[in-house]
Amino acid sequence: MDLRKLKTLIDLVSESNVSELEITEAEGKVRIVKFMGAAPVVMQAPAMVAAAPAPVAAVMAAPVATAEPVGHAVKSPMVGTFYRSASPGAKAFVDIGSQVKEGDTICIIEAMKILNEIEADKSGTITAMLCDNGQAVEYGQPLFIIE
Repeated sequence: MDLRKLKTLIDLVSESNVSELEITEAEGKVRIVKFMGAAPVVMQAPAMVAAAPAPVAAVMAAPVATAEPVGHAVKSPMVGTFYRSASPGAKAFVDIGSQVKEGDTICIIEAMKILNEIEADKSGTITAMLCDNGQAVEYGQPLFIIE
């Protein structure tokens, strides 16, 4: 991928509401991640290492490896805003260590001004919360880990 195309992609991510973009081409894979309050970070596969344009915060010459917690991941069924409780100041539906049964409400995702209750799709113990209250979530993004 040439640097002009990479610079264009970085600018598009910087100016949009997109938080992450990943593109795979024959030459390799490029992943651009935007963090709140910081410039985008570009991660490239080893075959793609080149001089980075000015707004790039870091270039990593290794594939991205994420450590997933062990257990069943409850994933977001939609794009929206994640909330741990029914209203500000109310007790959270679940915390780490909470026992849940299949069908119990574990969070709310607000999408298009509609509050959608998200239920546990498995019984067990909440071992990890992967989102912060008020965080934007994507379709299929893991929210909780249940063991």
